[in-house]
Amino acid sequence: MLKVRVIPTLLWKQFGLVKGVGFDSWRRVGPVLPAVKVYNQREVDELVLVDIVAHQSDDDPDFESIDEFGQDCFVPLTVGGGITRIDQVQRLLRAGADKVAINTAAYARPELVTEIASRHGAQCVVASIDVRAQDGGWACFSHAGKQATGREVGAWARELQDRGAGEILITSIERDGSMQGYDLPLIEAVVRAVNIPVIASGGAGHYQHMVEAVTQAGASAVAAASIFHFTEQTPAGAKAALAAAGVPVRRAFVPDGRN
Repeated sequence: MLKVRVIPTLLWKQFGLVKGVGFDSWRRVGPVLPAVKVYNQREVDELVLVDIVAHQSDDDPDFESIDEFGQDCFVPLTVGGGITRIDQVQRLLRAGADKVAINTAAYARPELVTEIASRHGAQCVVASIDVRAQDGGWACFSHAGKQATGREVGAWARELQDRGAGEILITSIERDGSMQGYDLPLIEAVVRAVNIPVIASGGAGHYQHMVEAVTQAGASAVAAASIFHFTEQTPAGAKAALAAAGVPVRRAFVPDGRN
């Protein structure tokens, strides 16, 4: 079994970080850069930074800000939001991103995933899928959970894999920010549908939820936001709980390169 990653998610809206419930009721939690610096010291494996309003305009991603954040980020950084073209990906990678998360744009032009994977490798492409429970299954939504796509999650995850995605970030919209636990059947369904790593997202409220996502649903990584923003629980604590449950985890990242 590959070592399981613990990944804080940073949701970026205009001038700072926010966190909501069910992709709504956004609450400001502070500026981006201090959060990046804190997580550098907190034994995280990676960071995911998503501009949640970028899809609302045709503007390019904020390359200047990503460059600023990237200079102070010493762990692998995935950047998402507003990415629609391969040249934008190239600029984000130059600005400091290690991977890009593609969500809304993939529904409009799925070949973008293939273009990125062909140019930069599958490991560069995180296919982000936001879903709602529907008719006994799960339906995919775009535009920050606002627009139904008509896609079923298992079939869409397989298509994204076939098009070159290196991993899937699966988020339950209903569980997002609830801190009531991940949607384990959803995660398991996606894990069964693909042969690439699946990152569980949406609902973590305590360490046991993370353990369950891995040991019961088969997730390769756990992403979370509220648990780290609003409780005393930490990425290091999450790793300790996972290790205590027999889950292999990565050693703490040391900024000066000692690992």
